[in-house]
Amino acid sequence: MRSVLRLFQKSAREPWITQPFRNMFIQTQTTPNPNSLKFVPGIQVLDHIGTYDFNSIESSRVSPLARQLFRIDGVTRVFIATDFISVTKDDNDQAWNLLKPDIFACLMDFFASNQPVILDDASVSSSDTIINADDDETTIMIKELLDTRIRPTVQEDGGDIRFVSFEDGIVKLALQGSCSGCPSSSVTLKNGIENMMQFYVPEVLSVEAVDDEISEMQKKVFEETDEKLNGKEEK
Repeated sequence: MRSVLRLFQKSAREPWITQPFRNMFIQTQTTPNPNSLKFVPGIQVLDHIGTYDFNSIESSRVSPLARQLFRIDGVTRVFIATDFISVTKDDNDQAWNLLKPDIFACLMDFFASNQPVILDDASVSSSDTIINADDDETTIMIKELLDTRIRPTVQEDGGDIRFVSFEDGIVKLALQGSCSGCPSSSVTLKNGIENMMQFYVPEVLSVEAVDDEISEMQKKVFEETDEKLNGKEEK
């Protein structure tokens, strides 16, 4: 999440590493979270705007790609965006040079199979910044700022930020992908995001991170999809 700080000060990007694997070139980039890597396959990952964050194999039933990645020993989180996938590993001695070949092979085999990244009946994605009829002017400004200035920069580092609520001057956000568990996330939240929010929206008193749990709406969709899949298997 340190990328948000670059909205106020410039810093050098770490170089991209291109990994030729069979006939697909997959780019990888380190993130501020040492346990997360960003994989860019060079093709469109999602056919729609949005992101999906999976923190367990149980929640990945709606994504054949995430489900395959979770089968790799050591993978603990999968974040899928329009043109990249972030993979988070266990915080242990398992090195990336041991995991990356399995991840490269998984991505190559998956995209060669032409399977859907997200099942058709799974409609949950990033809709947190959609303007609702009951949103006041301050909330609208916060959502627009997240969409236009903050979210694109955070996604450069393989993560995302989900708007949860704005109440009594406090903006609550959920950290996703490589941002979740990142050692620098708390610093970036205060020195980057909070400062920017307060600069453009004086009504914002502070910005806080909430537990990155699947929302109730997401849980409902996951459960409904799981029931459908189980019903098909029984038939």
